[in-house]
Amino acid sequence: MGARHSRVLHRSLRETPPIAVGGDGVWLIAEDGRRILDGSGGAAVSCLGHQHPRVVEAISRQASKLAYAHTGFFSSEPAEALADLLVGEEPGGLGYAYLVSGGSEAIEASIKLARQYFIESGQLQRQRFIARRQSYHGNTLGALAAGGNAWRREPYAPLLSSAFSHVTPAFAYHEKRDDESEAGFTARLAAELEAEFRRLGPDTVAAFIAEPVVGATAGCVPPPEGYFRAVREICDRHGALLILDEVMCGMGRTGTLHAWEQEGIAPDIQAIAKGLGGGYQPIGAMLASTGIIDRIRRGSGSFQHGHTYLAHPIACAAALEVQRIIAEEKLLERVKDLGRHLEQRLIERFGNHRHVGDIRGRGLFQAIELVADRGSRTPFDPGLKLHQRIKAAAFEDGLACYPAGGTMDGRSGDHVLLAPPYISTPDDIDMIVDRLGSAVDGALKTIGQ
Repeated sequence: MGARHSRVLHRSLRETPPIAVGGDGVWLIAEDGRRILDGSGGAAVSCLGHQHPRVVEAISRQASKLAYAHTGFFSSEPAEALADLLVGEEPGGLGYAYLVSGGSEAIEASIKLARQYFIESGQLQRQRFIARRQSYHGNTLGALAAGGNAWRREPYAPLLSSAFSHVTPAFAYHEKRDDESEAGFTARLAAELEAEFRRLGPDTVAAFIAEPVVGATAGCVPPPEGYFRAVREICDRHGALLILDEVMCGMGRTGTLHAWEQEGIAPDIQAIAKGLGGGYQPIGAMLASTGIIDRIRRGSGSFQHGHTYLAHPIACAAALEVQRIIAEEKLLERVKDLGRHLEQRLIERFGNHRHVGDIRGRGLFQAIELVADRGSRTPFDPGLKLHQRIKAAAFEDGLACYPAGGTMDGRSGDHVLLAPPYISTPDDIDMIVDRLGSAVDGALKTIGQ
């Protein structure tokens, strides 16, 4: 880390990060010339890697024509084209796209739309939202209140809305009992959700919010079989909406464009971001069902919400090109194939590792969880900051990955998330796993393991 004094307010106020000066496919290039393999696409963002020539050209082309026009006055060609691409065929009944600048904004819009829908339906009492512990839905106050990440919530707890409550996560490694079948685990979680509806009053609940595959808070946790079908049925029975947060796991990351496609259900409202624009511009979106929007159109006639940079033309042009490339180059099939390769390599490298308790995920969205003892699934002392040690060791070896702590309960537990670009090769995947293996072993040595 350099001694340079930065005026940028970085995540760490004690260290100034190295400066990235270039990108080349799966590689990032630092100021000192080092090439860093981007094994997590930042935070599962860079789905097409860095400096893809078609996306760079699309941004340049749009910037030369129209950089910005406020949505209070105008729409733009790339915004209309992107919405048509995303929801023109109404996947799962989702017929409209509200184009924002990131994931937290998409979640805020989702929460507000759900509330406005019920106001305009004459159900003003529906003002409660149910989410899950060990979830993450964004860092703005509404999204933070929805999320169940204890560490992130704690400093701001007095500011967070009491409209949100949380149930047990569908996190089999820590929550499924040893004597419980997968079906039994699903049934227990469904019964708990049903009980929470009844505790709050079923007609007071506006929506249930969940990540189909949980991202950074718990590390690529897929649901047990049948879980989301049970959740959908409970929401439908009580007249509540289902909001799915696919900011991290969506837009092809798990091998289908939408992660919910693998669950046999569809949401009423969906949040997307990260892989939508691949990091080339800040962009996110809320996708909403035609029924919800039609109700508001017949009522007040407008969504009571807004941001300055809604449907930003350059951001939309970038995302549009990213999505066209994914479709034209059949990258979703590639994600499935590479995902199987990544899973196999992780099992080969870590399956018998005495401090790796779980390997999980879908597609190019995989994680390992580190434990002090595999038998009891006991986490390492959080004071050791093992995940930070792994991150530093990996970076030293030329790998950027996405470790995090608090995996088990928001305070204890360590995992490492991998989300390589869809354009990766099998050799790139091999290199990511090899370098991660060295980093994990090196970090464990520093704590005497």
